[in-house]
Amino acid sequence: MIPRYSRPEMVANWSAESRFAIWFEIEAHATSKLAELGVVPKESADKIWEVMNARKAELGNYGFDVERIDEIERTTKHDVIAFLTHLSEIVGPDARFVHQGMTSSDILDTTLSVQLKNAADILLADIDALLAALKKRAYEHKNTITIGRSHGIHAEPTTFGVKLAEAYAEFSRNRARLVAARDEIATAAISGAIGTFANIDPQVEEYVAEKLGLSIEPVSTQVIPRDRHAMFFATLGVIASSIERVAVEIRHLQRTEVLEAEEYFSPGQKGSSAMPHKRNPVLTENLTGLARLVRGMVTPALENVALWHERDISHSSVERMIGPDATITLDFALARLTSVIDKLVVYPENMRKNLDLLGGLHNSQRMLLALTQAGYSREDSYAAVQRNAMKVWEHRGDRTGLFAQNLKDDAQVTLSDAQIDAMFDDAYHLKHVDTIFNRVFGA
Repeated sequence: MIPRYSRPEMVANWSAESRFAIWFEIEAHATSKLAELGVVPKESADKIWEVMNARKAELGNYGFDVERIDEIERTTKHDVIAFLTHLSEIVGPDARFVHQGMTSSDILDTTLSVQLKNAADILLADIDALLAALKKRAYEHKNTITIGRSHGIHAEPTTFGVKLAEAYAEFSRNRARLVAARDEIATAAISGAIGTFANIDPQVEEYVAEKLGLSIEPVSTQVIPRDRHAMFFATLGVIASSIERVAVEIRHLQRTEVLEAEEYFSPGQKGSSAMPHKRNPVLTENLTGLARLVRGMVTPALENVALWHERDISHSSVERMIGPDATITLDFALARLTSVIDKLVVYPENMRKNLDLLGGLHNSQRMLLALTQAGYSREDSYAAVQRNAMKVWEHRGDRTGLFAQNLKDDAQVTLSDAQIDAMFDDAYHLKHVDTIFNRVFGA
């Protein structure tokens, strides 16, 4: 992923240095357990740790020369063998006991599990920050009345706080999904060629899994089954879609004719190279694009599930790209959305103005129900309300109070003026906001 949409912690998780460090831990822990089982000399297993720890202390890094590994791989055309060759250059003859009974997928798949688990932890922290911002702004605008829209058309009143509470509930569900996906992906496979443990004891897998904070894969063939990965990336796709849903809402609310909320426009910011007056929703438009990218990586993950027999490597090239790109992109998007919500500029006066645009038509359902309760059939009630509502739609002047007045002037509507006026109390629509907030945030 390009630096423009990357954050350091997630990028570091996918760096070559980080990957080789995990490879070493897997190999070294496996060798230590093999020594405990009497398969390799304990002195050799201990020396591998000692040499590498000393080298890390001396160099102040992971202890590997990435350029040297790349150089070896240009000859071997095999990344794990290149790594093991470089390890032998560092450790010496004792390195021959590394990788005993193991296959490359043991290293690659277990490492990917660690990296995806770590990525999930970062993303969970991102979601927690977003949830905190949504909750803060939801309570700030708990009773800020605004018009709700269906099909983009005025419907009935809600509050801006309820809109934000809806987003909070959605991302709470996403958090639970990601926790489940994290648990499902965090598995280790140290089972050897074809996954039968023919040349390595299952106890080695259990030991390495414990050291890395993973569970063991019950049946790994030669690879960890890719349904786990498909579920992980599908979850990222759902989270990205939720990001886009909130972003699109803000983009609509920022339209000039609406302007109920807008992205913070910082001092010195420029909206257009040609039109100095512009304040565009560039951040949320960017989030829409980033969400498309993350969703685009879900289908390849699903297609990776169907590998040939016990394994092939058609999944490998896919995962080398979507693993870093999907998590780095989503990490950036979550952080950006959190900033947008935290700094979002809200215009309650415009919400009130827009609410009043249609002269009280948002109370049409309440009038419909009042007429049915007064003895009208539902068909007659609907016809009477719609008839008077359409006159408001067609009126081109000031519509203030027009709907109520039309109803009062309609001879077929026998409710008193006081009864009709009582149907136009906007507080009626908000009487259960507390209930909604208690359901979302707790009492």
